[in-house]
Amino acid sequence: MTLNVLYFAWVRERVGLPGEKVETEAATVADLVRELAAREARYAAAFVDMTAVRVAVDQELAGLDAPLAGVREVAFFPPMTGG
Repeated sequence: MTLNVLYFAWVRERVGLPGEKVETEAATVADLVRELAAREARYAAAFVDMTAVRVAVDQELAGLDAPLAGVREVAFFPPMTGG
């Protein structure tokens, strides 16, 4: 499947891209993270600590166990604080 993967804030800085189309067979977000981290060092650096990264699947907050079947977009970003 092809996913639109978006990166925000320091995740984008580490990966070096705001987003990309990714061809994947990943079943869950965790599988996708493993695939991305294995690509090269910049991805590994972005996903080294997933407790510091939040995920949205089709613009809804999701966990690493979220299934990707039928999904179009996955976004990765740091936790946000309000004020």
